[in-house]
Amino acid sequence: MNFINEIRERAKNLNKKIVFPEGSQERVLKAAEFLSQNEILKCVLLGNEEEIKAAASENNLNLYGLEIIDPSKSHQFEKYSEGYLNLRKEEALTPEQSRETVGSPLFFAAMMVRTGECDGSVAGSVYTTSDVLRAAIQIIGMAEDISLVSSTFEMVLKEGKVLTYADCAVVPQPDSAQLADIAISSAKTHRELTGEEPRVALLSFSTQGSAKHQMVEKVQKALEIAKTKAPDLKIDGELQADAALEESIAKRKSPHSNVAGQANVLIFPDLNAGNIAYKLTERLADAQAVGPILQGLAKPASDLSRGCSWNDIVDVACICAVKN
Repeated sequence: MNFINEIRERAKNLNKKIVFPEGSQERVLKAAEFLSQNEILKCVLLGNEEEIKAAASENNLNLYGLEIIDPSKSHQFEKYSEGYLNLRKEEALTPEQSRETVGSPLFFAAMMVRTGECDGSVAGSVYTTSDVLRAAIQIIGMAEDISLVSSTFEMVLKEGKVLTYADCAVVPQPDSAQLADIAISSAKTHRELTGEEPRVALLSFSTQGSAKHQMVEKVQKALEIAKTKAPDLKIDGELQADAALEESIAKRKSPHSNVAGQANVLIFPDLNAGNIAYKLTERLADAQAVGPILQGLAKPASDLSRGCSWNDIVDVACICAVKN
């Protein structure tokens, strides 16, 4: 069974409930119909009920088994408004401002996840990444001991092997502490999604001091921080990509490393490198890029590419269900 089918099967066995803030969008509706009819996930669609039903009818989609909630008409609206007001009390929000914010499906969905009404949220087919992140960070909050939200792409190679690439979508110029947190979060994501023990390589144009530069020093410092925060994690750096992946090269460049030549989690020094690398891997190695997968939050929330297909939404929703 391939990686995506395994994720879908695991999600089906967990019986999770996922909320979709973009409930009237055709691709979202098609994904929710598929997930519901195949009994993979329980799905909640947020938005105007009439608009959702009209969009479903127009596209010959079946809403049977799907829960539809209009945030402003929900019996939870006042409770969520009060909860958000309390969360943002240092900003002196008015009750009216809190109601207006929680009336947004994106923020209402985040409140559903925070309170445990749903197990995760999936958005981004219309909303921007910054919109998705804002609601998730403000309401769901950060995971313990993690300073920022980052992302991974799961790169499914032709032979079935899965590599985790990070960060390829969120953090442009991580400093050493942020790079360490990205590495720790990515290791957790890799373990959750593949079941494999993560072996994390902090990538650079240098291997074990072969070059001297402040960009290399940033990666070296990130390794120190990550080892302090996660002493049991198999992590090494700085490593060039060939030393991280090829055992024959690793033996020459970093013979004493327990990661070199065996890495399955690749941490790039900045967003330029990560984004370029995943797209090159996708195009030149004919790999499947699954993501972006948000990580570092206290509870699962997922972002989508605005160019995503309904199948992409299905896969991201299943990953959201599998992540803890």
